[in-house]
Amino acid sequence: MYKKQIAVEDLELGMYVIELDRPWLGTSFAFQGFYLISPEQIEELRACCKHVFIDTERERWTPGQRRAASPGLQGSTVYEDRQPVESELVQAQEVFVSCEEAIRDTLESLKREAKLDADKLSAASHDITESMERNPDAILLLNRLHRKSTYELRRAMDSSITMIAFGRFLQFAKDRLEILGLAGMLLDVGKVKIPDEVLNKAGMLSADEYQLMKSHVEHSVTLVREVNGKIPEAVHEIILQHHERQDGSGYPRGLKGDEISVDGSIAAIADSFSALTSDRCFAEPMAPSTALSQLHAMRGKCFHEALVEQFIQCVGIYPVGSAVEMNTGEIGIVMAQNPVRRLQPRVMLVLDRERKQLPHPQVILDLMREPRSPSGEPYRIRRTLPMDRLPIDPNDFFIPWMRQERAASGSAQPKS
Repeated sequence: MYKKQIAVEDLELGMYVIELDRPWLGTSFAFQGFYLISPEQIEELRACCKHVFIDTERERWTPGQRRAASPGLQGSTVYEDRQPVESELVQAQEVFVSCEEAIRDTLESLKREAKLDADKLSAASHDITESMERNPDAILLLNRLHRKSTYELRRAMDSSITMIAFGRFLQFAKDRLEILGLAGMLLDVGKVKIPDEVLNKAGMLSADEYQLMKSHVEHSVTLVREVNGKIPEAVHEIILQHHERQDGSGYPRGLKGDEISVDGSIAAIADSFSALTSDRCFAEPMAPSTALSQLHAMRGKCFHEALVEQFIQCVGIYPVGSAVEMNTGEIGIVMAQNPVRRLQPRVMLVLDRERKQLPHPQVILDLMREPRSPSGEPYRIRRTLPMDRLPIDPNDFFIPWMRQERAASGSAQPKS
């Protein structure tokens, strides 16, 4: 590493920032370092710093390449949260339940008749996108906490929601978000053609079994194309590319680098993150922070380097739905991000320092406002914790709370 101080006025796209002239806390930047891939990042640094430190050995682009670096990676649609997460959770729960039902019906229909309902899935993607337009944290929270469905259904929902959230973060237009969401639901539908003994095998697959497993991509595209043009061609291409890798080691076509579309690269990152954080027959789920570290380690080789950096920014150091231990010893659930200060999310406290359940109603801390504990100590997050090791079901806290919000707003009960 070659560390060099540089004035913010002299920053250029492609430079790798490793240190600021101020603490990372209170900024929206990842504290492990990041590439400058958009003019907006440079403007934000200019607003909060006078100089930064870069690693000159990690610069990715020549001056000529920098000028062409941003197009295609970031859109121009500005999204603003139109309502607080508390209000959106009421509507998002109804959306989540109806969309899960649409995907469940599709998977069952595929197994029975090898048919899928494109209109129903398109409507589901539209509804998720609408909810995320209002506030993305609500449906991300519900998705993180809901773990009782089948693996196939959970992965389809997770991939779809993650891809829409990432596209929103990248400021893509709404119609493109709906394409990403629909593709996310359909990435793995071809697995209905794979024998259960291969899909559910706990040990390592043989060479023949691995080849069979890889064929699910072509099966997925075939099933989608049989819907008589109702599913856009862009969705077919995303599905076809979600297992391609930057170094050409992926499948089915062995594409590399710029041969893979931006949306195909987004699908590869989101699908891998979803798989790593899911409970699979051959592996326990990783904590989101561990999964992000693994993606970061494979950037440039397996995954689009600049998009991995942006995905880490999107998910955040403390993802929505994460269990966190506070410096007071209490345990909380991250219920919303603070876009300006990613290290200071909103947290709902659920357990005291002895891991005993706190009484209702729950205390919600907005760490950006620097709340203080009863002892006068400012609240800070100490570390993340594995959700499945907590002696609670987080839904025991959020469902009563959402019912209270629904009653206050006069909303109808969601479908069960």
